[in-house]
Amino acid sequence: MKFGSVPIDESIGGIVAHAVKRDGLVLKKGETVGSAHLAALRSAGVSAIVVAQLEGGDIGEDEAAGRLARAASGDHVRVEKPFTGRSNLFAECAGVLVVDGSAIDAINSIDERVTVATLPNYRAVVQGEMIGTVKIIPFAAPSSVLEQAIARATASRIRIAPFLALKVGVISTLLPGLKTSVVDKTLRVMGERLEPAGATIVADVRVPHDPDSLRKAIVDVAPASDIVVVFGASAITDRRDVIPAAVESAGGRIEQLGMPVDPGNLLLIASLDGKPLLGAPGCARSPKENGFDWVLQRLLAGIPVTAADIRRMGVGGLLMEIVSRGQPREGGGDGHE
Repeated sequence: MKFGSVPIDESIGGIVAHAVKRDGLVLKKGETVGSAHLAALRSAGVSAIVVAQLEGGDIGEDEAAGRLARAASGDHVRVEKPFTGRSNLFAECAGVLVVDGSAIDAINSIDERVTVATLPNYRAVVQGEMIGTVKIIPFAAPSSVLEQAIARATASRIRIAPFLALKVGVISTLLPGLKTSVVDKTLRVMGERLEPAGATIVADVRVPHDPDSLRKAIVDVAPASDIVVVFGASAITDRRDVIPAAVESAGGRIEQLGMPVDPGNLLLIASLDGKPLLGAPGCARSPKENGFDWVLQRLLAGIPVTAADIRRMGVGGLLMEIVSRGQPREGGGDGHE
């Protein structure tokens, strides 16, 4: 692609790089110079104009953006018609965005003229939400560059994993001093978390905070639930604590205790008869975002969460801190993360 200032007689077919506004003449950036423009340019006293002129093998910005956006789009993703070298991607349904960061990096590393940007991987999205954009920086891209980008995009498409309207069984353990109103609020907040996914609470069971009572509750609730969530009256502090012990005695397997996300450190993830079971951290009683949300959203979209997945959440896992409260991580806390 040629770019620069040329005499107006040599600008025919060129793309206007900078708008021209003079004596009633308006020639917008991105317009293609035609013969009808020459007289107006002369009348306005314009002798030269900055244009981009495509050469053999160049693909215009809109065509290039559209082709790459379509190649990058997988299940449940809608591609917007390109304009000014940009084509946006939108979620066709509510769910969780699945995007391979290394694939996006690979596309962006090919050539500075071709760029792709997305929301973070595993972000929960709603129908119609913009999830990504393809932008061709100049007015065209070489076909060789575009074909490389398309090949890499096709190998790992951006997709939405739709929410599956799952059934969630909730078990709350009780200790003296834990108010009923706190448990009621917890259930209400849980319902609000599930609503965007179309999931429903199918069991609300409350039992004493001891391994045997909890084991029986798990056995009763699990068959009719796609996911079981346990809210403990006391935080889980060890794999031998009440909730992990009850899960194992019910036939479950502990996958991971603890996560590098704060709030949310004290989350437990386990499996029982092929279904996920979560021991919720104390912060999950609040509607504020925490590590519990990250795991729950994936599960509600049918995306498995392994111990390795949890351990990769550290970068970006510090979700909030309040400077005014001094050094909250240096003791004195209640450990209910």
